[in-house]
Amino acid sequence: MTDSGDAGASRQASSRKASASPLGERKPRLVLASGSPQRRAILGDLGLDFDVRPSDVAEEDEGPPRVVAVENARRKALAVARAAGDAADEVVLGCDTLVATERDAGTAWDIWGKPADADAARATLRHLSGRTHEVVSGLVLVERGEVRVATEVTRVTFRALDDATIDWYVSCGEWEGRAGGYAIQGRGAVLLRRIEGDYLNVVGLPVSALLELSPRLMAEHAAAAR
Repeated sequence: MTDSGDAGASRQASSRKASASPLGERKPRLVLASGSPQRRAILGDLGLDFDVRPSDVAEEDEGPPRVVAVENARRKALAVARAAGDAADEVVLGCDTLVATERDAGTAWDIWGKPADADAARATLRHLSGRTHEVVSGLVLVERGEVRVATEVTRVTFRALDDATIDWYVSCGEWEGRAGGYAIQGRGAVLLRRIEGDYLNVVGLPVSALLELSPRLMAEHAAAAR
C-alpha cells in the first residue's frame, strides 16, 4: 500500500513553469496533492511533468469505503487548489487509498488505516490473513473549479500467515505509513495469494482509472524529451 506522506513541507517534482503548445497555448500544470513516494514514482514512470504539493487535511476513516476514499481525495485536491487561488492555471490531483474488509454479510465494512505501531501492524496482518480484502482508491481532479471523480477497487487475498511470517514482516518496517500495514511492491508480495484488478491501485495510484478520468493526461502533461 502507499506511504501517503501527505503532511509536510511542499516540494516540487519539477521547477518548470506551465508548458506551452507549439501554437503558444499554455497548458495547465499538473499538481499532485500528495507526498506519497509511490504516487510520485508512478507518475514519474509515466513520463509526466508535475509538481508535488502535499496537503495537510483531516481525513475520514469511517463509512462506506468508496465514499470515504473519494471524500479524502476531494479534501486533499480542494485544499491545494484553494491555496493556489483562482488565478492558478493548474490541474490538481488528489488520491486516497484504503484497505477495507466486509462484515455482517457485506452490510458493513471495517477500514484499516496506517498502523500506529508494530503491535497494531501485527493485529492488522492477523485480521487480513487468509481472507480477501478490498483496496479502494478515490481519485479527484480539480481544474478551474470543475471537480471530476473516479474510484477503483482491487480485491486482494492474503495467504494464511503464521506468527513467524507476521513477525518477520513487521520487523522489516515496511508496514509503517501504509494503509493495511503492507506494501505489495516490496516484501509484502510474499503475503499475497491472489490479486484481482489493478496492481497499481494497490501500490497507490490506479493509472487506468486516472486515464479514464483524464483521457488527455499524457498528451497535456508529458515531460519534454531530453
